[in-house]
Amino acid sequence: MLMMSTMITISANSWLSAWMGLEINLLSFIPLMMDNNNNLMSTEASLKYFLIQTIASAILLFAIIMMFINNLMMQNNIIFNKLIMISSLLIKSGAAPFHFWFPMIMEGLTWNNSLILMTWQKIAPMMLISYLIEMSFMKYIIIISIIIGSLGGLNQISLRKLMAYSSINHLGWMLSAMQINEIMWIMYFCFYSFLSFSMIFVFKNFEIYYMNQLFNSFFNSKIMKFVLFFNLLSLGGLPPFIGFLPKWFVIQSMISNNQFLLITIMTTMTLITLYFYLRLCFAAFMLNYYENNWIYNMNFNNFSIKSMLIFSFISTFSMILISIIYPLFY
Repeated sequence: MLMMSTMITISANSWLSAWMGLEINLLSFIPLMMDNNNNLMSTEASLKYFLIQTIASAILLFAIIMMFINNLMMQNNIIFNKLIMISSLLIKSGAAPFHFWFPMIMEGLTWNNSLILMTWQKIAPMMLISYLIEMSFMKYIIIISIIIGSLGGLNQISLRKLMAYSSINHLGWMLSAMQINEIMWIMYFCFYSFLSFSMIFVFKNFEIYYMNQLFNSFFNSKIMKFVLFFNLLSLGGLPPFIGFLPKWFVIQSMISNNQFLLITIMTTMTLITLYFYLRLCFAAFMLNYYENNWIYNMNFNNFSIKSMLIFSFISTFSMILISIIYPLFY
């Protein structure tokens, strides 16, 4: 139902049917959020999610009805209607300044549900935003999203909240890629989804939720430690990892469109995001880092190790391979 509702929204030929797809999407995700007996915050998170998304849906439906009435009465309030519609869709996607619900709800979810909320749940509202992206005030939304996504993650100890603020930052990049063309933001979204999946796969397998667990988890396996932190640096967009590639495309396209001020703010704020990723990685990369003696050996199977190594290899070395292969064909 979750996947079908997103497809309904993407393939809708009217705003009303797109709204219907968003409603089905909401009602199919809430039972997934509730399916967590270990986390006491899951009920609270699902209720908050329901209320926020219902308010956004009501605002969107109001804007759709207003648009129909204006068309019947031959009135020209298109800009005002589009402003209301895009605001409701930004609430649904969790972009700043409508982001306050996003980190709170992420804190109450399992890693599986967090991944769905960070990736799949953004597809439908982002696709609808792409129909309205030509509005001039979008550059302010992009700047606010990137600033809040960067500064909000600085004082976090919870990895779920840290990933939430990282998602808000990447959402700003996706909105800026959307201003270039549709293929650009879809490509960025695919890279972001893969890197988020590779990170959350590790967090879920080792049941890591807080930063102190991260420091004390991989002393028995130096390889797994480097696998995790290379993925983190790739998600932050550090060259030469694959996470830098979509950012590179967006930077190049925006420079060719003479958007120098916007891209300067975006890259500067993304350096702050990279700082709090490096803060996580710094202790692991120090060879003489103090290791506690009471850390127990974690049980994980060979499939998990192989999968993590494959994801890490792709996110670490793909950009180097692309840079070698690309000149041979073009």
